[in-house]
Amino acid sequence: MTYSQTLDYLYSRLPMFTKIGASAIKKDLTNTLALCSKLDNPQSKFKSVHIAGTNGKGSTSHMLAAVLQTAGYKTGLYTSPHLKDFRERIRVNGEMIPEIEVIDFVQSQKTTIEEIEPSFFEVTLAMAFDYFARQNVDIAIIETGLGGRLDSTNVISPILSIITNIGYDHTNILGNTLPEIAFEKAGIIKPNTPVIISEKQTEVTAVFQQKASETDSELIYASEAWEIEDAKLQLNEQSTELGKRFLEVEVRPVANNEFTPLHLSLDLTGSYQLKNIKGVLSSIAALNKRGFNVSAENIQAALRQVKDLTGLTGRWQTLSTQPLVICDTGHNEDGIKEVLKNIAATPFKKLHIVLGMVKDKDITKVLSLLPNYAQYYFCGPQLERAKPAAELANEAAAVGLKGSVYESVKHALESAKKDAGTEDLIFVGGSTFVVAEIV
Repeated sequence: MTYSQTLDYLYSRLPMFTKIGASAIKKDLTNTLALCSKLDNPQSKFKSVHIAGTNGKGSTSHMLAAVLQTAGYKTGLYTSPHLKDFRERIRVNGEMIPEIEVIDFVQSQKTTIEEIEPSFFEVTLAMAFDYFARQNVDIAIIETGLGGRLDSTNVISPILSIITNIGYDHTNILGNTLPEIAFEKAGIIKPNTPVIISEKQTEVTAVFQQKASETDSELIYASEAWEIEDAKLQLNEQSTELGKRFLEVEVRPVANNEFTPLHLSLDLTGSYQLKNIKGVLSSIAALNKRGFNVSAENIQAALRQVKDLTGLTGRWQTLSTQPLVICDTGHNEDGIKEVLKNIAATPFKKLHIVLGMVKDKDITKVLSLLPNYAQYYFCGPQLERAKPAAELANEAAAVGLKGSVYESVKHALESAKKDAGTEDLIFVGGSTFVVAEIV
């Protein structure tokens, strides 16, 4: 098969969450374990870090990978979903898995795939484990797909676990309360393995403490270990890239810590990165205790160029100026709250919002958070799970949001650009899949 034929085989044959939703999920680890067994358990042949959380796990994964590869470690990175290219999911030192590796894996495992009948995610994960093992990575950063306890990634035995935060998302699968969701995420905590909690939240603290006690795991709250003394967004006048900005951060360790106060320039400029960066710093400190050697200089150098080092896109990303066009993949209640903080901190005359969502989530709370003074351009991403733009517009109108309906994300953005003045702000989001069509 060619590369495109290989992807067609995977997309058409295997249940895929991004296309059909919850029915694609296998709620146990049986298939993943069977696939790994057929591959001689590649997940046991390299060290790994396991990352879960409602928001921030993607940014945290990419920042941590950038730091480790800058420090000289051959670093695997497994994330999902992809925005443009399937191969974004599997990287080594920032480089996507070659097309021929994807072709060869599927060709060699076709009989096994048809025998086990796994999901798209399970096959992709097995491919990543196999590739990382054959590449002899020093360490791999593994991001959960959904939840933690029953997530396919939970077959690994990591040297460190990280949980970024807990919020309301995928409640039809993970539970309707924060403690229920936290219980699922806490499933990645392994015996005698330290766990970093990026953001301490009163409602779920007991869940993590109980699990850590049961597994005899050291529990570290990064939000209590670091203090942000100053943070501001600045235009980098030395940059050759038009309008490139950095989030300039002064961060100080609260108590005993190997890193002195740090000045960091983050190329990921969303305000929510101030929460994620504490988790990253605590994770690096924990890894250094386990034999890694990452310096403050490595951290500073890596965080200036996470996007270049790892290929991360879609996190409060500036697409163009005059008018300013920014996109962000934040799509649940907490994610949208963070987006709105960033919008509030951005100067503009008029706000235009290109908005699309999926149909298998309760979006009432998200819509109620959005500003009624903005002009809306309702659309739908090109996938089966997309909420029809007309339905979205009707639900939005019920909470006072006004705008027009467009047949595609592209047409919605084109219309917003025609309407906007040079000092206006166009925000594009509501779903990861909306952002995927314009980055």
